[in-house]
Amino acid sequence: MNKEQNTFRNHLAQTTPFPFGIKVKYAKGSYIYDENDQAYLDFISGIGVSSLGHGNEAVNSAIKNQVDKHLHVMVYGEFEQEAQNQLAEELMLVLPPELDAFYFVNSGTEANEAALKLAKRATGRTELIAFKGSYHGSTHGSLSVSYNEIKKIPFRPLLPDVSFIQLNFWDDLEKITKKTAAVILETIQGDAGVRIPNELYLKALSKKCKETGTLLILDEIQCGMGRTGKMWAFEHYGIQPDILTSGKALGAGMPIGALICSRQLMAKFSYNPMLGHITTFGGHPVVCAAAAAGLKFTRENHLLESVQSKAELIHQLLVHEKIKEVRHKGLMFAIELESEEKVKEIVLKSLENGLILFWFLSTPNAFRLAPPLTISEEEIRKACQIILDLL
Repeated sequence: MNKEQNTFRNHLAQTTPFPFGIKVKYAKGSYIYDENDQAYLDFISGIGVSSLGHGNEAVNSAIKNQVDKHLHVMVYGEFEQEAQNQLAEELMLVLPPELDAFYFVNSGTEANEAALKLAKRATGRTELIAFKGSYHGSTHGSLSVSYNEIKKIPFRPLLPDVSFIQLNFWDDLEKITKKTAAVILETIQGDAGVRIPNELYLKALSKKCKETGTLLILDEIQCGMGRTGKMWAFEHYGIQPDILTSGKALGAGMPIGALICSRQLMAKFSYNPMLGHITTFGGHPVVCAAAAAGLKFTRENHLLESVQSKAELIHQLLVHEKIKEVRHKGLMFAIELESEEKVKEIVLKSLENGLILFWFLSTPNAFRLAPPLTISEEEIRKACQIILDLL
């Protein structure tokens, strides 16, 4: 083991005992290259982050321009900064007019933490309802409204007054009452293995929240930003949330999260008490510059128009007797196999063959696909052929 490997293994925090361990030299387009210049086709976009591929020139240019202007200058919300304004203006172009206030934080789980706090502050209630199969992050509040009990047991006690209902199970909607501060839902459930809601169910959920004065939080950290073929997954269903959370692809490769709601609702963080939610590095100008450039690139290059055709090509190609089910919304895929062991085998052997796939935390018998929105047809065919050959 050389010095760098020793540092990685022994001095950097490890999330599992068995990391992929690719030593990254550089990344470009749909590929990541290791120290030996071996190319790996990135078919998961860094878990939904690099939706514009790697090394997007518009994003890189925006980052470099902002670096030359200034880095961090003050804690969030005290100084007016051009990069933050530009990102807000780009978001207003792709959101309903009622969702016109933005709190930029450092990650998706931070956005969810802020959303839960805001719901309690606005309603004066404590009860939170989430969904079976949910994943909202691993900080204490986000973990509390995530479902996987194995991940939660060592860290209890977590937030009180949290309960879970079943997606698309209509009777469970009766559990939402005037005691409920918020219902939080991934519009398309990710870690559950890409579970897709019924449109009428979502409309009934939205109606029930309105009837009880409950705030509806839609977590689109993974399924937003064009991943499903629309900029926001809720656009498929004829509803809109009271609070929207975003992250991952929003930063175009840089770390960001965003809490999005109406100005009236967001204002509740500014009094009783003042500084109801604070962050030092949230809204970092370099990150906001990258995010604004990424949104502009997506919009001006009409990237969403080809998402569905690319998704249909993947679905058409991945036909094999060992594939039990393919679930997807746009370019957000779960490929279900016969067992957890087969999933591990395919993911690891794909890596040996220059293709990056990944598993789900809570759906062991399926692996995920989330290629960049910029993926080419040739690259799609190449990746699918590797998977089929291994199957």
